[in-house]
Amino acid sequence: MKAVINKIETVNRTLGLAASWCALAMMLFQMISVLLRYVFSYGLITFQEAVIYCHAILFMLGAAYVLQLNEHVRVDVIYANLGKAARRRIDIVALLFFVVPVAGVIGWFGFPYVARSWITPEGSRQSGGIPAIFLLKTTIFVFAVSVGLQAICTAARLISNVADGRWAATEADNTDSRG
Repeated sequence: MKAVINKIETVNRTLGLAASWCALAMMLFQMISVLLRYVFSYGLITFQEAVIYCHAILFMLGAAYVLQLNEHVRVDVIYANLGKAARRRIDIVALLFFVVPVAGVIGWFGFPYVARSWITPEGSRQSGGIPAIFLLKTTIFVFAVSVGLQAICTAARLISNVADGRWAATEADNTDSRG
């Protein structure tokens, strides 16, 4: 079981680190697009779409890695004041009863949407755009699978008390003796 969890987390880490490069690519494409448009009065749809692609890929492929690191956005008005055991229980319930079902619904409804895009193969509606919308839409399904599997892995680690990395070690855990 641990080997499967480690493999899934390695894949999610690799996806997340690869996706992080999209931030740099997005900035470069945007700079070039602005430079071309305002300095040379020449616009390229390809660069404008590349910014959108990079932005989408950054979030869709990086989400599971962010969840793995426990760096996701959370409204912790109550959570921050709870002890380690209570936070662990809340995390397990949230992962198994909210994150996994939502990822499942996204995957269930996303798969036919992605499959139809691959059949054509769908390209940009803009003349001169990137002819690979089917690849961009594929990130929807990859997002659903990677986040769903990461939520299950993290819940399994929390249930078995083998949580490691950033999920288990927070400042509150180190300074709070409540349990």
